[in-house]
Amino acid sequence: MRLSSIQILSFLMITSSSFVTFAQKPSANSTDRLVESGQAAKVSTPATAPTEIKIVSYNIRWRSGKELEQIIDWLKSKEAPPTLIGLQEVDRAKQRSGQTNNARVLAESLGMYYAWAAPPLPKNSRDNEEETGVELLSPYPLTDITRIVLPHEGPGGRWRVALGATIKIGKTALRVYSVHSETRIPVAQKIDQLRAVLEDLARFPKAMPAIVLGDFNSWELPAIEGTRKLFEGSGFVTPFSDDETTFRRKALVFEVVLKLDWIWLRGLPTVNSGIDRTLTVSDHFPLWAVVKLAKTQ
Repeated sequence: MRLSSIQILSFLMITSSSFVTFAQKPSANSTDRLVESGQAAKVSTPATAPTEIKIVSYNIRWRSGKELEQIIDWLKSKEAPPTLIGLQEVDRAKQRSGQTNNARVLAESLGMYYAWAAPPLPKNSRDNEEETGVELLSPYPLTDITRIVLPHEGPGGRWRVALGATIKIGKTALRVYSVHSETRIPVAQKIDQLRAVLEDLARFPKAMPAIVLGDFNSWELPAIEGTRKLFEGSGFVTPFSDDETTFRRKALVFEVVLKLDWIWLRGLPTVNSGIDRTLTVSDHFPLWAVVKLAKTQ
């Protein structure tokens, strides 16, 4: 059942305490501390020159322990294992997830290279616990890793972040971004956050295949429409329609069902795609797409 804007706003107010982290003002070297990259001790051997690859986008809602194992099992159990994975709300050093570096756990368990980044801490915060982050994983090396602090503060001075990287598959180089946009800012500012990602992409050749995925928090219809207009105007397409919900959470006596997550593609024709609503460890559902690789650049 679709909810009215008033019901959704009520839900956001009810759950607001779970969205805000209070922390100390970051030190001068906080940027270096908030980006991490590496690889599993044993990286799986991918195909040398595949003609198709699978992409996954998933906000895991800081799952850890056995719930994180369920997510890893889901990623491993697919008939065609993913080549590119973009995740959001990945904890690295937080009490709620046992101070476990889940970014590294995922990479080790999947046998992949990885990059992780988090936003700076709120300026008026009182604790030093870092924010949750976004992650990219692949069995192919990640280069030109870029952390993008998205414009416009959210509640409590909270920031959001995107993470970009270049991946070379055979002789084809792809640019990919994992994005976690803010929930409670005006729609125009949400579009500004997405535009900041496309501005980073503009550093690369226009013919370069590109992927922008993640949790855009586009719960309002104008945000959905604005997102589509922005990306289609920049030469992107998506296999997912505007009414395919990607988030479900029960709040008091009603159920919130929203369209928050996206996969946008440039120069990568879609073969197949889907949303797996059988995996319920997060309040988001994982999106996946199989695409054809563009011709050698």
